Amino acid sequence: MSIYYTAKRTKGTYEPASHEPFKLSRSKIDLFMQCPRCFYLDRRIGIGRPPGFPFALNSAVDHLLKKEFDTHRTAEIKHPIMEKYGVDAVPAKHEKLDEWRHNFTGVGTLHAATNFYVFGAIDDLWINSKGEYIVVDYKATAKDEEINALDKDWHDGYKRQMEIYQWLLRQNGFTVSSTGYFVYCNGKADRKAFDGKLDFDVTLIAYTGNSEWVDTALADAKACLDENKIPKADPACDYCAYVDAVEKDTRPTPDAISHITVGDLPPRRTATPKKKTPPTLF
Repeated sequence: MSIYYTAKRTKGTYEPASHEPFKLSRSKIDLFMQCPRCFYLDRRIGIGRPPGFPFALNSAVDHLLKKEFDTHRTAEIKHPIMEKYGVDAVPAKHEKLDEWRHNFTGVGTLHAATNFYVFGAIDDLWINSKGEYIVVDYKATAKDEEINALDKDWHDGYKRQMEIYQWLLRQNGFTVSSTGYFVYCNGKADRKAFDGKLDFDVTLIAYTGNSEWVDTALADAKACLDENKIPKADPACDYCAYVDAVEKDTRPTPDAISHITVGDLPPRRTATPKKKTPPTLF
């Protein structure tokens, strides 16, 4: 049995009648942007998408980058990559930085219009000579081509991630630069031998975010969760396409049903009558 996935849960699900703030992570907002149906099933019904296995190598790169930038943070000096790309900034010092980096706390704010408590964990924070905070996100991959731009369709999620972090910090009263940075580590696969180590090309990619969409997205997400019916599947959602294909191909045809005999049916069991309960969504 998987230790990473619970097929059906009740904890953390949305109750329309509740007056308590509902916690909504940055990743769940992005899930709504990808597919409202998957979002509804996850947050309202308690059935999440099957997750992929953790990328331990990515986590190791993330941890080492944080340690490296923290060394320069303590010394209050620029990191070499800032010098290389001419970035007017140094790693920022803040008493809440460790809290903001933690997955289960992050930077949070109560969105009054929806009663959502929105939160997300940042990777790093820099500060420029104007006193503006700069959101920084670490990425690790291994691609044959050089990575110097966010020009793929799946990079849209990275951009939204950056913009939500910028929005969260502004909601907490901080002056935040619209320009954020991705520290992109691309593993080199062209070495003659492994020799027990993996080298990376490290690129700094600037991105100018616009978080004006966040308030509207939160309002739409609340309207979605307040409904008592499951939204239609997004045509581009692979998960919904898989479920729909399984349902279609495993549904008995009239011809198959006509060939069922009494011997094919399970034996009838007598059971103690149960107390009737109100119908649920499923």
